[in-house]
Amino acid sequence: MDRSSGEQRLTETAGSPTDGTTGLVSDSRELEDVSFGAIVDGADGSRVLWTTPDGLEVVGCGVAARATASGGDRFDRIRAQTDETFAELDHDGPHIARPRAFGGVSFHDGHEPAEPWTGFDAASFVVPRVLVVRSDEGTWLTAVGETAEATADRLDRWTDRIADLPSMQPSGTTPGIAATHRPTSREDWADQVETALGRIDRGDLTKVVLAQSLSVDLEEPIDVPGILERLRRRYPNCYRFLIGRETGGTFFGAPPERLVSKRGNSVETEALAGSVPRGETPEKDDAYADEMRDSEKVQHEHGLVGEAITDQLEPLAAELTVEEQTVKRLANIQHLRTPISATLEDDRHVLELVEALHPTPAVGGVAPAAAWETIRDVETFDRGWYAAPVGWFDGDGDGEFAVGLRSGVATDQRVTLFAGNGIVADSDPDDEWDEVQLKFRPILDELD
Repeated sequence: MDRSSGEQRLTETAGSPTDGTTGLVSDSRELEDVSFGAIVDGADGSRVLWTTPDGLEVVGCGVAARATASGGDRFDRIRAQTDETFAELDHDGPHIARPRAFGGVSFHDGHEPAEPWTGFDAASFVVPRVLVVRSDEGTWLTAVGETAEATADRLDRWTDRIADLPSMQPSGTTPGIAATHRPTSREDWADQVETALGRIDRGDLTKVVLAQSLSVDLEEPIDVPGILERLRRRYPNCYRFLIGRETGGTFFGAPPERLVSKRGNSVETEALAGSVPRGETPEKDDAYADEMRDSEKVQHEHGLVGEAITDQLEPLAAELTVEEQTVKRLANIQHLRTPISATLEDDRHVLELVEALHPTPAVGGVAPAAAWETIRDVETFDRGWYAAPVGWFDGDGDGEFAVGLRSGVATDQRVTLFAGNGIVADSDPDDEWDEVQLKFRPILDELD
């Protein structure tokens, strides 16, 4: 980011993050309304920002506790580390302001951090030292420390710092695009799609999601919080997230798709697959939507996603409800959406649900193993955390995760964007190419 030398920095350096063996104390204080963008923009080190379409907003700075893992058992290992941390954490404050662990996992469990994914392990979560939470229950500042005295001191310092922050308005300026680079050419893409279609014809799989990356060199340093604020205005019914590491880049995005939300024994998820552009007039918009509903290809693709989600949830659920199919309209694209809810049979951690659902056929394919093998064989870049679960969980095992779509990772004056599309039996490589380019637009339009 471009910051003047006199700008106030919100730095959290005291102490070291716990590995779960040391007890933590947290306390909360109610605030007047604050600028979340200004908080994250002014923070050094680890930063997180999470907002949902239904109004929850959280920004976090610093690291009170950290959990990382890799390999096939990464979800279990993250749970073991954080269970110990939360068991030793004493929170004094409202439930809405409680400490939470924020982070995500990579698409492939064998992911090794490398450019542009330096600092992003195969699974990584942090409990921030400082949280600001805004919901319909008010705005709260929460501090986490090793002792009650350290926590109280941190609350006092951050109350003063936040009071001095400017009221951040969304910037109308963009960094400008100096150059773009596509690791996957149009010809390479056609070959990849044809390879996938050959495997579908042989019966190895029925769908696979292939993706592309786009590297964008910028004329000026990127202001990620400013971009997210502009995305909020254009895409108010999407999630927004930012995960910045002490070293490496900043992963951010405005995904339309919820992977899973768990509150007690209630679970909510959705099938979101199949897309068409928005129309220039209401009549054209509706015509596109009708075309999508009536398309055998789109309905087939959407059905595969819904069936896979219900199959994955059914063993865990006492009750499962599939609601009526709708159309989710975003600023530049429309998707078929089917809400799905469940009541759990037993007490479960949200990470168990995340592991069961990832990757959905909307970002992987059917059958999952064959789709993963095809993705590894034909894609020419590392997905990293793209199309993977990003979100939070608390000490009760409740939480919410989105799918890391409509996203990019920023490092200095370069942003790497990601987008993909589902390939089924009658897919056309040219049509699929055009649809992927459409999915780059939400963030690309905010850069130039």
